[in-house]
Amino acid sequence: MAYTSTYKAAIAAAPAIEEHFIKLLATALAQGGEDLAPEPSARVIEAIIDVAFWASLRREEGRSPKVSLTYLPPILAGQPLVFEEKILLTPHVLTKLAPAVERSGIHLGIWDQDGELYVWGTTRSIPDCSFVLETIEPGLLVIKHRRIKGFGKFINVAVLKGDEVKIIDEHSKSLPDCPAMLTSLLDYNSPTGWNDSVNVLVQLAASMRLHGHGGTLLVVPDGGDAWRDSIVHPITYPITPAFDELKTLMSQVVNEHTMNLWQDEVNRSVDSVAGLTAVDGATIINDQLELLAFGAKIGMSSNGRPVEETLVTEPVVGSMAATIHPSQMGGTRHLSAAQFVFDQRDAIALVSSQDGRFTIFSWSPCENIVHAHFVDSLLL
Repeated sequence: MAYTSTYKAAIAAAPAIEEHFIKLLATALAQGGEDLAPEPSARVIEAIIDVAFWASLRREEGRSPKVSLTYLPPILAGQPLVFEEKILLTPHVLTKLAPAVERSGIHLGIWDQDGELYVWGTTRSIPDCSFVLETIEPGLLVIKHRRIKGFGKFINVAVLKGDEVKIIDEHSKSLPDCPAMLTSLLDYNSPTGWNDSVNVLVQLAASMRLHGHGGTLLVVPDGGDAWRDSIVHPITYPITPAFDELKTLMSQVVNEHTMNLWQDEVNRSVDSVAGLTAVDGATIINDQLELLAFGAKIGMSSNGRPVEETLVTEPVVGSMAATIHPSQMGGTRHLSAAQFVFDQRDAIALVSSQDGRFTIFSWSPCENIVHAHFVDSLLL
């Protein structure tokens, strides 16, 4: 390919991303996958990242471009919108086309010919394992792909922000005490589908992060009331009876004719529950996805003691675990979530910060400590 990159992070990240897609497609083929996306070479990956990065720093009518790119030929794109003439991929072209594809689920199709990359049109349908690059904000790019089974949130492969490169460490899912929710975010071969409660927690986390207000979601065991000992009473907004719309949707039998309508209903329900986390205090659901309360204040258990340390990790290649006081992670939201999990060890807490950081708190029986998993790089 004749294109020469000038964005150094693209050059640094491309080989690791190429290796990920080689392994991904080999796994999919071994499982009998058909009509899979093409394998992007390091040179193609490097060039797409470079063009997208420089485009993200431009402005069109006062706005920074937000665009999703996918690498595949039109023949693999389902029902694509194909331009009469393909257009050479440049930062200028991406900036001009971005307003047409800002809405979620629309991708600009990219393919190579005679050593050059071209934009051939747009698509809403992409095959399993498709290479996707999204520009989130100026200088912030995420490389991701569809799961092997095509369900659930896309799997993030790498996050590039300026000169910082984060390659997602998929081996983190094999560590002891890894929460099921984190495994779902990391495992492209996960069998979870849309009707899996763990996958719904992932959708809730992504929706919490998007509303931008920050918030806390506590997930407690169904059928127990021990969690109430760690909540200040009276609860500001208790729900009686428990709101079970998400639970009901998960129990429905869905076929190919009703799938799209059902997914829309799930998305609306997820957004409505996630929206409650913007209210001051914690939102509480059980592991059957029933809403129990929101605006709840977390307090120390009657027979508890203050949490003094938290194990902090991030599923990124090269990151190191650290043990710190939970107050060092942020404000009272993080400290109260760590305290809740310290007292209620069969619960998890999801905490979204206003700046986009996202943390999963869970109890680690192996390390006998509250474990804080920084996962914002997985939710972008």
